[in-house]
Amino acid sequence: MTSVRPFRDIKRRASKEISVGEVKIGGSNPISVQSMTNTLTTDVSKTVDQVNAIHEAGADIVRISCPDEESTKALEEIVKQVNVPIVADIHFHYQRAIEAAKAGASCLRINPGNIGSKDRVAEVVQAAKDYNCSIRIGVNGGSLEREILEKYKEPCPEALVESAKKNIALLEENNFENFKISVKASDIFLAVGSYRLLAKECDYPLHLGITEAGGLFSGTVRSSIGLGLLLLEGIGDTIRVSLSADPVEEVKAGLEILKSLGLKNRGVKIISCPSCARQAFEVIKTVEILEKKLSHIKEPMTLSIIGCVVNGPGEAAQTDIGLTGGGKGNNMVYLSGLQDHKVPSDDIVKHIVKLVENKAEEIRKSKNVTN
Repeated sequence: MTSVRPFRDIKRRASKEISVGEVKIGGSNPISVQSMTNTLTTDVSKTVDQVNAIHEAGADIVRISCPDEESTKALEEIVKQVNVPIVADIHFHYQRAIEAAKAGASCLRINPGNIGSKDRVAEVVQAAKDYNCSIRIGVNGGSLEREILEKYKEPCPEALVESAKKNIALLEENNFENFKISVKASDIFLAVGSYRLLAKECDYPLHLGITEAGGLFSGTVRSSIGLGLLLLEGIGDTIRVSLSADPVEEVKAGLEILKSLGLKNRGVKIISCPSCARQAFEVIKTVEILEKKLSHIKEPMTLSIIGCVVNGPGEAAQTDIGLTGGGKGNNMVYLSGLQDHKVPSDDIVKHIVKLVENKAEEIRKSKNVTN
């Protein structure tokens, strides 16, 4: 049985391939998930701990803010202590970008038009070349160039894309193509419209995001709508879900978006029913506990937790492990879509966790034999 199956074939937009450290972005490579630290970069220990937590949650790339020289000095120490590509977040001072490249950043997040003259842009590009560093052009609906805002009167897809193309030209003039682009906005329609237009205008890889999306719940919903629309159209090569929440939650949300579209295979995908009067056990509480207890599982598999026999057998037939509520506290467990044995309601969590961990071990052993 296939553990994770897309509900439709998604034809990816053709794009160039770039490298962010050892992570390949664009081309036929898997869509990567990113997040950003919120610790003070100068606090090396806390930042390293957070980078590691973000990476362990499933992030392929982590971004770190470098607003001053002290931060770029700290970045050098941080890079030595982590095993994930680091993007240095630079906004205005070109020297910070050069320092970050020297410090070992795998990518520089900049807006070339904001860091000064063409000579300064050329210096940053040369540093990126010298230290094998990629660049992300970061265009944002909230910080467009004055002349572009004056031309369009307000942020709109045409304005964001014109800003992006202007910055693309600055890098291309320096014979540099190892870059990706984002055209983010907090408004879903503005962001989606901008990415759709940019996708037609160039073949560079695109970094997707609904910027400043909001808190954990509302921001996840907004990001799921915006990113989901674009990803379904084959647009997007790497994503960040921007939440006013723990960065680990951003990674979880990003992975769930990709898993829901069949674009990422990592961890346990739980299919569960809403609570209703037919439930033979406490579905909501059970799923809440299982999500926490199974968060360490990296191997891809599907798990259905259904409270009754109305939809349970059908869902269980489509998942690696299934549980359907039964009468008198006896619930049916399905393995590979087939009825296998029963489990009492009081033992559900412990039993399911054991089954999932055993399945994960089987997958690991199978991979080792194949390799």
